[in-house]
Amino acid sequence: MTTHVFIVDINTFKYHLEYLFAGTGAQDLYIDFNNNSNSSLNYAIENNLVSMISDSQRIRKGDYIIFYLQQNKSKKVYEGKFYGIFKAKDNHSFLDNNDNNQFLKQQLGKSLTFRTMIEPYKVYPKGVTEWEALDEIKYIQSPNQMLWSLIYRKLRANRGNTMITIYESERLIKLIKDKNKNQELNYNNFTFDANIQEIIGNNIKYTYTGRKENINILPRLINKFNQGKSFEPHLQAYIVQNIGKYINPSLDNNLLVDNFEWLGNEVYCGVGMQKIDIMLSFTKNDERIIEPIELKSVCATPDIIFQIQRYIDWIEQYYIPNRISDIQPVIISKKISNKQSSNYSQLINNFKNLNSKNKILPLKYIEFDIINNNLIFQRIIY
Repeated sequence: MTTHVFIVDINTFKYHLEYLFAGTGAQDLYIDFNNNSNSSLNYAIENNLVSMISDSQRIRKGDYIIFYLQQNKSKKVYEGKFYGIFKAKDNHSFLDNNDNNQFLKQQLGKSLTFRTMIEPYKVYPKGVTEWEALDEIKYIQSPNQMLWSLIYRKLRANRGNTMITIYESERLIKLIKDKNKNQELNYNNFTFDANIQEIIGNNIKYTYTGRKENINILPRLINKFNQGKSFEPHLQAYIVQNIGKYINPSLDNNLLVDNFEWLGNEVYCGVGMQKIDIMLSFTKNDERIIEPIELKSVCATPDIIFQIQRYIDWIEQYYIPNRISDIQPVIISKKISNKQSSNYSQLINNFKNLNSKNKILPLKYIEFDIINNNLIFQRIIY
């Protein structure tokens, strides 16, 4: 179960609570490539929007949702606060595109394009301040126990929906419970009181009646593949959306291990802002396996192994002490047609060297290809 932290302001928070949804925005942009092979958007803008799609599509039914209220001194929000706890009502998010018919756009004062329906779980009135969550260290025994996912997000300040690890979620939820002396709100409907900056019960029930368009990135991905253009963000969005759903059996059969418990994308792993493209956690026979996944829309080259080694080092220092797991790195890249080349031989030798020098499960090497307008994955045994 993944926990997702959504960024809100003092105006939008009220509507998120009343209509029970969480959303992220795409400025004033209209997404023209959903279920469409073409786009008129600049490639950098498109890639940024596709990354936002990945953030939204990682959500699964039952995942925890926590809100972070941004600091705004002019509105007397003197420090950011974390509020919760809600759950995702459905799998994934939907698209409500930026036009005059976008639900609640006028009230929100901005476009929130990617949205997720939520439901109350254990809702507490008071928020935990950013200082209490990220800076106070009196209960921290080691630096790896800090909420690094949120610290990294703060350094970049550009993600409206950030996932946090299971152990980070446990700590943040405990802080919220302790702040409220474990006293939940006994209501089904909620709103936000800006004067006291608390979630309060609401006797009025609001009904969400906005559009809920399914998101499909595959036609655009295939078009970029056929044109020989880079599409790593699209590949990430496709995998994050579909993994574990058995929509694409070749994906699940090659990537899944056993019981799927956590999913992350663009997982920051250092103050230099290195990012693991996708990370999965599984449980198997009372043991855990963590898979850091490196994606390439082109054929893998031998130097890819240096990035994988950095991921292993970070996981060993920051993740494993908090949640004991076996590490199994994964590379997913375009099919290499010539398996007799010296480049391919060097790639495989580097895989074997990585396996021998680290205490890990053998690296998985998965290639993909487009066959009959389908994305097909195949694990290569080396």
